[in-house]
Amino acid sequence: MKILGIIGGMGPESTIEYYRQVIALYRQRKQDGSYPLIIINSIDLKKILDFMGGNELVGLTEYLLAEVQKLAKAGADLGLLASNSPHVIFNELSRRSPIPLLSIVEAALEATIKRGLKRVGLLGTRFSMQGRYYPDVFSREGITVITPGAEEQDYIHDKYMNELVNGIIISETRERLLAIIERLKTQEGIEGLILGGTELPLILREETYSGIPVLDTTRIHVESAVTQMLS
Repeated sequence: MKILGIIGGMGPESTIEYYRQVIALYRQRKQDGSYPLIIINSIDLKKILDFMGGNELVGLTEYLLAEVQKLAKAGADLGLLASNSPHVIFNELSRRSPIPLLSIVEAALEATIKRGLKRVGLLGTRFSMQGRYYPDVFSREGITVITPGAEEQDYIHDKYMNELVNGIIISETRERLLAIIERLKTQEGIEGLILGGTELPLILREETYSGIPVLDTTRIHVESAVTQMLS
């Protein structure tokens, strides 16, 4: 069994979900009474936000590389970033990492292909919705990624950072998110929805909304990780 290293804290609530889900899925697949070996490096979310807010991608890469190196020194065989937003520098980080890193975007792409979807909506932080890493990766397979409008993105980012990251779940926020999903379906013709923020499954827990499938990137990433741990 391989030891999984997780860069967590981006934010803490979703890191807890990663820990719970890795253990549950591992025990479901293994069924011999054993538990997975996991090393979690919970880092400073504020530093990540400062780097990303200032578009300091070199600084972000160097910071995350140092944290991944800590996982490697602690004995991790493979690693992942328990967040979508930092994947803006994933390619460079992966190239320099001392251990293999599992991309949440690549894992989401595989899940989208399996479902036969060609036009998907993407919710997440402003960094994820405005970044190119989802559209660029998905376009390789002819899949179009649709994001909400500018005002909707502002709303989602605000609620993400000020509520979900802090574990605050409000029914009015959920209803507004559902309205945005409905608009993306009726006006933009999305066939599926990517929860491109690892806190979003805390408030959007259903497998379908408005009759379209929801791809929970936390769950998808965990499935990829456990598969690699047992390979």
